[in-house]
Amino acid sequence: MPVSAPDFSTRVLDWFDQHGRKDLPWQQDISPYRVWVSEIMLQQTQVQTVIGYFDQFMASFPTVHALAEAPQDEVLHLWTGLGYYARARNLHSAARTVCERHAGVFPTNVDALMALPGIGRSTAGAIASIAMELRAPILDGNVKRVLARHGAVKGWPGKTAVANKLWSAAERYTPSTRVADYTQAMMDLGATLCTRSKPGCPQCPLARDCAGLANGDPLAYPGKKPKKTTPVRQTVFLMLQNPAGEWLLEQRPAQGIWGGLWCFPELASEQDAELWCLDELGVAPASSLALPPFRHTFSHYHLDISPLHVQLPALDSRVMTSDRRLWYNTGAPAAVGLAAPIKKLLATLNNDHAPGSLL
Repeated sequence: MPVSAPDFSTRVLDWFDQHGRKDLPWQQDISPYRVWVSEIMLQQTQVQTVIGYFDQFMASFPTVHALAEAPQDEVLHLWTGLGYYARARNLHSAARTVCERHAGVFPTNVDALMALPGIGRSTAGAIASIAMELRAPILDGNVKRVLARHGAVKGWPGKTAVANKLWSAAERYTPSTRVADYTQAMMDLGATLCTRSKPGCPQCPLARDCAGLANGDPLAYPGKKPKKTTPVRQTVFLMLQNPAGEWLLEQRPAQGIWGGLWCFPELASEQDAELWCLDELGVAPASSLALPPFRHTFSHYHLDISPLHVQLPALDSRVMTSDRRLWYNTGAPAAVGLAAPIKKLLATLNNDHAPGSLL
């Protein structure tokens, strides 16, 4: 006999009252703004990683107005290391939209929230339910796993038909009262008990009617994404250092990988380095050293990076005429957003003081 929606939500809420997480930073002083920022940060990122970033972000941008008025470079700087930088750009854009079109007040319905940049149905549901106590289902990765196992919903949730089944279950079980607690409870259940591997089924409040558990293999749900061969691309990072020990960085275009972030110039091959220096800076390299290559993996391809450390001679002060280039001093770093591999390289160089020992 199918479980009733009230029975389902009651058990989830009873479990949450005893075992749920209630001391996370974004669970304090709850507001649509704080919930929104936390939900965006938590996409593709673990809670423990997010906590420090969230606290620093709130200290710098305590309100949606503060975020809207901040330069994008400052926003990306605070996002450095979190990855998936389109989230930060959308966050900044959405803050400006909220201030310009909604007088700094978040819309109070899911459809209007979804109209903001970077906010999908689940994020909109989280904002509406947690911060506004509106009845709105969510379906983040943790909730997908709970519902897929409980209902033995086969298939990868990235497929429309599978997602529709899970959304239907999410809608059915979401209660009309205590919606904020229920939303947090479902996320906590997936994060702490109904985990990807080694789920704590004996402690789960939904175990008695979990179809995935009854079938003997809860790990079969949800279905995995079909595997594809991940393409590999190559690039050379031109790590130009001036006599003062500063590094030349360029700001990338707003669109594409690392959009708006500051990176080393990229080359197709190490042989292009001298010509680049002559064309762009008017000098030839004083010396160059190929450093050990390493791989950076994106969601859809691998990038094999070959760093080339180039020591430059004294430069004409007129060389730096572009506002998309800067000399980066690791001792007094500029407040700009850095792509993760750039941050890693600079940190290693700063710690080791020996480019040849990099990575």
